Amino acid sequence: MTRKEILIAIVDDHTLFRQGISSILSETEDIRIVFDASNGNVMKEKIATHPLPDVVLMDITMPQVNGYDATRWLKQNYPSVKVLALSMFEEDEPIIKMLKCGAGGYILKESTAADLEIAIKTIAEHDYFLNNQVTGKLIRSLQEEVKMPNAVNNLTANEVRFLELCCSELTYKEIAIKMCLSVHTIDNYRDALFEKLDLKSRTGLVLFALKNHIGSL
Repeated sequence: MTRKEILIAIVDDHTLFRQGISSILSETEDIRIVFDASNGNVMKEKIATHPLPDVVLMDITMPQVNGYDATRWLKQNYPSVKVLALSMFEEDEPIIKMLKCGAGGYILKESTAADLEIAIKTIAEHDYFLNNQVTGKLIRSLQEEVKMPNAVNNLTANEVRFLELCCSELTYKEIAIKMCLSVHTIDNYRDALFEKLDLKSRTGLVLFALKNHIGSL
């Protein structure tokens, strides 16, 4: 059986980067680039006149319409399109913000061509891809498109509140102040949730929270 071709759009303000990604992906079976754009405004224009992509590779920092606004618009108008954020740095804040805008995952721009291909095929099939930041129980739940009621039910009220605040832009220190707890206690909550949920980062905690309707989109 012939596998369905994955249609891709690349939205990034660096021309050489777009050309480089296009060149790499043009040699990949089952992936076809339908258009590229230098920012969210150009993406809005082109998406109306080209085949609808399955996955958009979305840069975060762009002029005119940035990755956050472009992703939010895309999910409101074309909810079936998956967004894979392109990040220069593995920092929690921009990645978390992209997830809350509707992205299904992220990949670092320094990743290999093989990693990019895996990311595209994974997000196209399962809706989510977060590199090595999400493992074990959570990634299985995402792939099976089911929630984790047992995991949620086993959380304490303070752990749920901590997860809600993780979805904000507050630092861990600011979360401690908000919850009237010590930073040490907050660190303990974080480490306990990493262990319970088989996660490695705050980004993973946020994705778990959003998938289980803890915290607001």
